[in-house]
Order: sequence, then structure tokens, then C-alpha cells
Amino acid sequence: MPAPEEALSAKNVMLTGADGAQSNAYQALPAGDGPFGGVLVIHHLPGWDSGTKEITRRFAANGYNAICPNLYARQGLDVDPDDAAAATRQAGGIPDEQFVGDADGAIKALRALPTSNGKVGVIGYCSGGRHSFLTAVSVPVDAAVDCYGAFVTGTVPDGFPLKVTPLVDRTPQLTCPLLGLFGNDDQFPNPEQVDELEAALKAAGKTYEFHRYDGAGHAFFSVDRPAYRPEAAVDGWQRIFEWYGRHLAGD
Repeated sequence: MPAPEEALSAKNVMLTGADGAQSNAYQALPAGDGPFGGVLVIHHLPGWDSGTKEITRRFAANGYNAICPNLYARQGLDVDPDDAAAATRQAGGIPDEQFVGDADGAIKALRALPTSNGKVGVIGYCSGGRHSFLTAVSVPVDAAVDCYGAFVTGTVPDGFPLKVTPLVDRTPQLTCPLLGLFGNDDQFPNPEQVDELEAALKAAGKTYEFHRYDGAGHAFFSVDRPAYRPEAAVDGWQRIFEWYGRHLAGD
């Protein structure tokens, strides 16, 4: 049966990630017996913050089990999120192999929940958009959403502080349908880089759906930032729930 709207529980939990490392995560679950689809929420570059946890609760309020792992937990489980994000950036970011191990641990935790229907989607914003794509080409998931993820395509600028490489050559390994939401005023990714990803998806015969918003740049979902664009964000949320309703519903 569907979850009663807005009824949910939320708490911090511990996950086992890459190399057996323990990390903290924020888990939000709908009320009711389910079964529910699951959503792995990947935080943006600023870190495991209140805004991303609010997004996690939003999925639970709409009938999805949701977990958002603290990708910067190796800086210390009790370190301030801003300090952990700064230290991670200074170290060059999260190695892709480490991230995939942490994401896989979170996905297994979602599937192991007693109210799970066995299906899991992934969503990420900013750097998390790239991580969402990386998840979908690395481990089995049922649907993915890339919200303006930088450096899936394109060229990393000289002197860029994060050690990242484009992922577009891995498009044939995509395991699930992909929804992409992008601002036409964004620079990372810019419209040409979005075109490059779309061309790769077409060439590989993948199921995808892209929506692009005029007058929106990077971080247009972020309600506490000047970049917030209500019309784009409202439409984007509708697209997200339609996408997950299509691919994560059922037993």
C-alpha cells in the first residue's frame, strides 16, 4: 500500500563502504509496510548538509526509502560538514573507486530494508550528478537521475582542484534508464557538454530523458542559494517523481 503522505521517520545510521570502512548516513523511511522503492541520494560538493538531508526526507514523504551517505566520513564521523568538505577538496576529492564502494554499500542497505521492493534508484546534484552517473555505470541500479553533474563529459580545466576524469566513454556500461536535468546557463556542464552526453547515450542505444531549462544555471534546485530557480526546480521535481514512479514502482 502507498505511504501516508508526509508520514516518515528519519535517523542517522551506519553503513559499510569501500574496504570495509564505516561511514555515517542519513536514512528517511515512509510510514507503512511498503513495499517501497529505494533512492540513494548523493550529496553535492559542499557536503553532507541539511539541504541534502531535506531532499532525503522529501523522497520518504513521497513513498521511497532513502539513504544519503556521508561521503566525507573518512575525515571523521563527527567532523563539521563544512570542515570535512574543505579537507576532502584539499585532498583532491573522493577517488572514484572509493565512491563506488560506498555507493554499493548504501544500495545493499536499501535493498536489505524489510519494506524494500528490491528496486533502487540513484540521484545526485553537482558533483553528485557525476557520482550518480558513475554509480549507474558501475553497479546494478534500476533508475538514475543526473542533476547538472559536471565532468561526465567535457575537459577538466587546468588547475582544477579535484582529481576527476570524464566518464562519457563508459556510457555503454550504463545499467539503467537515465534522467538528466540541466540549466542552459550552467558552465559545468555547459550545453555543449550536455549535447556530448546525449550523443553518447543515443550511440549506445540507452534509455534516457533530458530536460534543459532556460534562465537556470548550476544548483538551480538549491532553495537556500541565489542560484535557485523555482520554475525549473518545480518542473524538475515533477520529472524526478514521474521517472521514479515509472522505474521503481512494483514488487
